[in-house]
Amino acid sequence: MRIGKVFGFAAVVAAAIYLNNANFFAQPPAERPSILAHRGLAQTYDKTGLTAETCTATRIHPPVHEYLENTIPSMRAAFDLGADVVELDIHPTTDGHFAVFHDWTVDCRTEGHGVTREHTLDQLKALDVGYGYTADGGKTFPLRGKGVGLLPSLDEVFDAFPDKRLLINIKSNDPNEGYLLAVRLAQLPGEQLSRIMVYGGDEPIAVLRQKLPALRVMSRRTLKDCFIRYALIGWSGFVPEACRHTLLLVPTNIGPWLWGWPHVFQRRLQNHGSEIYAVGPYDGRDFSTGINSAEEFERLPQDYVGGIWTDRLDVIAELVRKRERRDGAN
Repeated sequence: MRIGKVFGFAAVVAAAIYLNNANFFAQPPAERPSILAHRGLAQTYDKTGLTAETCTATRIHPPVHEYLENTIPSMRAAFDLGADVVELDIHPTTDGHFAVFHDWTVDCRTEGHGVTREHTLDQLKALDVGYGYTADGGKTFPLRGKGVGLLPSLDEVFDAFPDKRLLINIKSNDPNEGYLLAVRLAQLPGEQLSRIMVYGGDEPIAVLRQKLPALRVMSRRTLKDCFIRYALIGWSGFVPEACRHTLLLVPTNIGPWLWGWPHVFQRRLQNHGSEIYAVGPYDGRDFSTGINSAEEFERLPQDYVGGIWTDRLDVIAELVRKRERRDGAN
């Protein structure tokens, strides 16, 4: 008799947890997915055998456009094509600015040499950021000469897109870089600052979180803390502090294991000021592989309306529009 009561109580608790995290009663928390364009509208490249040292400019696919990543024309084109957020990379310069550029050195994409942050802004702006791109192993360089002077400063990006949403990537783990960026961001008007998010190394992100607590930030440490704590107590509907007012990348192979994924989970975190972007499957190394094809897009729940991180804005924006048209016709 006592055993029966125990099993009955356990069944009631299990049912309560299930219903508390079930999506069939939950309305989607947005009308459509928010699209985050990684590095703007950029050249695509073969990712086979890719490592942190690979020069991706030397393995691009034959260009279908002339836009170059991390440039203002690329960002403008991305917003025009349907991006809600554009991601960009920054490095400090020797003369106190932030340059918008991805690589740790300038040797891959430009005709220059050396560590990016060991240059002045003027030295970097004089380079051709399209110089090193080739789709045929170096026989031709279709974008050479077309990137001269296109490397922007972070200030120029802020001036060009005062009303747009931006995700800034700090490319180092230097805490002083977090301090320098916090000083610059604090100078922005409050409404513009509210549209900025930042991710990067644990140390600079910790400084940013301390200096600008209202800023949405993310690092490997913040991601790990949120996932672990939510796995432990998310079943109750409680959102741990580590998951509040932050940026969260959710790999498609991890999302289904989160309590309330997708709508209940998304609404819970949105109610605490957080933003969620789905990314490709986590393989133990990289958390920034985008949703880049129709096959990857279809792995998302059919009614998913959270954020989508992509390197192929042209593909994903059209898929989102097709789904909207389909849903509108039903």
